[in-house]
Amino acid sequence: MVPIALSLPSDSVAQSGAQTVTKTAAQVSVPVTITINGKPRALTLDPRSTLLDVLREQLDLTGSKKGCDQGQCGACTVLINGRRVVSCLTLAVMQDGASITTVEGLATDGKLHPLQQAFIDHDAFQCGYCTPGQICSAAGLIAEGKARTPDQIRELMSGNICRCGAYPNIVAAIQQAMGQS
Repeated sequence: MVPIALSLPSDSVAQSGAQTVTKTAAQVSVPVTITINGKPRALTLDPRSTLLDVLREQLDLTGSKKGCDQGQCGACTVLINGRRVVSCLTLAVMQDGASITTVEGLATDGKLHPLQQAFIDHDAFQCGYCTPGQICSAAGLIAEGKARTPDQIRELMSGNICRCGAYPNIVAAIQQAMGQS
């Protein structure tokens, strides 16, 4: 293994004899302004924080779920500037200036989003754990305008796993929201 030399600013390293002490990232805070569900938020964040952790732990938006924490299940899917993104793999500080929509932000004036209503109408959830990510992903899928058939819906939703197997109902709900049923 070849050692790698790192160049650090002089104020971040203090040497004491044979021991080197480095400031940790936890000592650094980054100011970020993000619009979340239509409301601008000025936040000061640890640069290591994922968007999912900020949403759940700092902003009490617990709709997005921490499923696999590896970007493979889609339970944490949110919309960033209208695009589907797994928030567990997204650093929150990288979203400065972005517009983020979570499942909590889809309803307007107390009225469910058409996808939320369609999921209820088609019983497109069982345990419900994956549902917020499924709904946000479906909202992004509809906005993309690429899905025209059930097969295309299934393909474009393949990053969202439902362990209960409610896939036929999920597809039917998306079709209803698209005005296809």
